[in-house]
Amino acid sequence: MNFTSRRRTHHRSEETEGPGLTALLPPPSVPGLDPDRELLLKEALLREAAATEPRGGLTPRASRPRRRLVRVMVPAVACALAVGGVVVVNLADAPGHGAAAVPGGRTPGTSEAAQLLDRIALAAAGQKQPTVRADQFVYIESKVAFAGQSAGGGEVTMPPAHTRQVWLSADGSRPGLLREEGEPDSSLGGDAPVYDLDGRGATPRPRTAHKKAASISDPTHEYVASLPTDPDALLKLIRDETHGQGQDPDQRAFTAIGDLLAETWAPPQVGAALYQAAAKIPGVTVIDAATDAAGREGVAVARTAHGQQTQWIFDRATYAFLGERTVLTESGDAGPAGTVVGTSAVLTRAAVDRTGEAPAPTTA
Repeated sequence: MNFTSRRRTHHRSEETEGPGLTALLPPPSVPGLDPDRELLLKEALLREAAATEPRGGLTPRASRPRRRLVRVMVPAVACALAVGGVVVVNLADAPGHGAAAVPGGRTPGTSEAAQLLDRIALAAAGQKQPTVRADQFVYIESKVAFAGQSAGGGEVTMPPAHTRQVWLSADGSRPGLLREEGEPDSSLGGDAPVYDLDGRGATPRPRTAHKKAASISDPTHEYVASLPTDPDALLKLIRDETHGQGQDPDQRAFTAIGDLLAETWAPPQVGAALYQAAAKIPGVTVIDAATDAAGREGVAVARTAHGQQTQWIFDRATYAFLGERTVLTESGDAGPAGTVVGTSAVLTRAAVDRTGEAPAPTTA
């Protein structure tokens, strides 16, 4: 399916002998849009127009062909549970340079991915989101599944998807909670409390010792809400903060953005900037059809690196983020190309007052 932005076209009668008066009028503004959304829309249309205009007489053609806080890495396929995060992996692969083709995939031009991400950014900017207080927790419920491999090696096996719930302190001052179906609860973040005495006989006053500074790799909601909304500045910050964390710089940036999308609750303008920043990363492509861990089918933005492809899956109609999946793009000991090694689906995001508290089900 081609995702072509909706544009109004103005037709003039073929019988008109000269320029009509309408040609002299300024273009009408887009009704019902606030200045931020209108700016995003203009940027999207300008980018699309530039991408579809032939350069040097050449017709644009399809060309080249990645996630979150808990991650599956292949070939080791070790499910690394990074405190406070979920990594997802699954597949509807598009072939990249040297990557094996996966059924249902294709290799569209980079401009197509940029156009799709512009539309996703525009939709994100228009989302309504309540304010999360500093003393609250961000609650995220997901369905996840991660491939496992026996100690002796061999091909990986994928278990059924299970429920994952995480509560993350908005300002990072209190321990969060991770609850996974079939596993004991785990405390997330937060340092052990210490107590101060203001004087002999005074009531001990608790405080948090050695509070760790939030970062791209270990974010709090307050930190995410403070991120730049300029895509270039945001991408530079992400590259700087993930420097030296392995992989290549482009894949590190794509992975970091995917992590923020999957298990934080970015305010609308920050969310839009994350998608616009992702559009600037080389090698990002579009997958026409991909399915998340809850069985919801959508369109995906993907990147292939190191024998794997990570896909961010979005609802076709609303462009809402649905989940992620990662698949092998090269055959090896872990399995043939096309093997799904992880998948996730975000079901609910909300603000709650305490860990263990779940809100009424809402759309992610």
